[in-house]
Amino acid sequence: MAKERTETDPQTRRVMLIDNEPAQCRLVAALAAKAGWRTVFAHDSETAIAMLGTQEGMMLDAIILDQWVPGDEAAELIAELKSRRPALPILMLTASTSPLLAVEAMRAGATDYLIKPIAPDRLVAALNAATRKDDADELRPLTEKIAAPLDFDEMIGSSPRFRAALAIAAKSARTHTPVLIEGESGTGKEMIARAIHASSPRAKLALRLVTCSGASSGQIESQLFGHERGAFPGAFDRHVGVIQRVEGGTLFIDEIDQVPLESQGKLADAIRAGEIRPLGARHSFRCDVRFICASNMPLKPMVEAGTFREDLYYAIAPVQITIPALRDRSSDIPALVRHFLNRIAEQPGMRGLGVTDEALSLLSSFDWPGNVRQLQNALFRAAIFCDGDALTTTEFPQLTNMLGEDEPRRASVSHDGIGITLYSEDGNLRPLEEIEADVIRLAIGHYRGRMTEVARRLGIGRSTLYRKLTELGIDNAA
Repeated sequence: MAKERTETDPQTRRVMLIDNEPAQCRLVAALAAKAGWRTVFAHDSETAIAMLGTQEGMMLDAIILDQWVPGDEAAELIAELKSRRPALPILMLTASTSPLLAVEAMRAGATDYLIKPIAPDRLVAALNAATRKDDADELRPLTEKIAAPLDFDEMIGSSPRFRAALAIAAKSARTHTPVLIEGESGTGKEMIARAIHASSPRAKLALRLVTCSGASSGQIESQLFGHERGAFPGAFDRHVGVIQRVEGGTLFIDEIDQVPLESQGKLADAIRAGEIRPLGARHSFRCDVRFICASNMPLKPMVEAGTFREDLYYAIAPVQITIPALRDRSSDIPALVRHFLNRIAEQPGMRGLGVTDEALSLLSSFDWPGNVRQLQNALFRAAIFCDGDALTTTEFPQLTNMLGEDEPRRASVSHDGIGITLYSEDGNLRPLEEIEADVIRLAIGHYRGRMTEVARRLGIGRSTLYRKLTELGIDNAA
């Protein structure tokens, strides 16, 4: 007898995979099954559309579409699927890294955009996020990422804690010492690691990234150290570990707090001794690798609780960097917003957008549990659907709903150092004379009425400044 389907039973979640490649179908189905998803298959567009009307199709919770199946018509197929089932999340799987394709897919109705080869934890996270029953649809993660700057001087943020973290990172880049970067998910740990590598003596050599989340002890050891043929059941070929492959370069181990306890000792020995022994090997190999590790959780309490080995902690943490959460540096949000909008405008299919002060105030008032990455994703989604010349609060309806219309704004525009209102409430630019008057008033207040300094900083003569005061009706005592 078939098991009755309920909303609270995760084992009955169903995903339709539109794909015509058997190997990939088996892989995706296996990964989804481990997270409690049942996969049904459609090998072409016509079958997928027809399946929506079947009894099984009516029980679907999500769709994964391989862009290769419809090709250039992927956006049309997404739009057709959404027109028939508007509430059904659609994830597009593609080998293309083109932002233009991401924009087209999102505008057509895709919920997320996954780039092959897709990591197992990323696929599961995307499915879970797409089907989560909450009011924050616009805050779901987007896979498409805009390249981050690798120069420490280009990193956006003036809060003392963030600048202190960058200073430590920049200083450590010149050494070969292991570095531990701690901070919540989305705070920019990978960005910092890439910047350290790019500024290091190893910059011309390889940088490789390994994520430990969800991996077993055997999987992690095989991935890091490699294995010999026959080392364990299923080891039909010799595998060279990532530490050997990155010889001379930098290895970034993300979510090291997720490494199983039984593997931590071997990793600690490898880092301290500079030697590795593949699984099943008789001899060790010397390795010259710079280790940068990251953790979403503070490791010191884990050491004290016995869930993280002390020897590994001290092996990876000669240099420690803590990246503050975005809620702890909310004064940086306006600058980050403008930075991301500039980067988004550089992507194919996108355009330059401003942002109203009301929208900035709204964005600055949110806690951003997903930190900088979540802010970037929210801006990317808002920019895709914005019809005007500037983002307004209407582009972030879920934020307004969650914060409430009467919620006091945590960070006002003036407190965040913006000072000048460029847009009116309807999203249109204010007249130049009004903006110029505000700039002069701001300068007079900032330099405490010292008109010579005001004129010098504004790049005009004193006579020109006094003329503008008269023309614009500004009281220089204001």
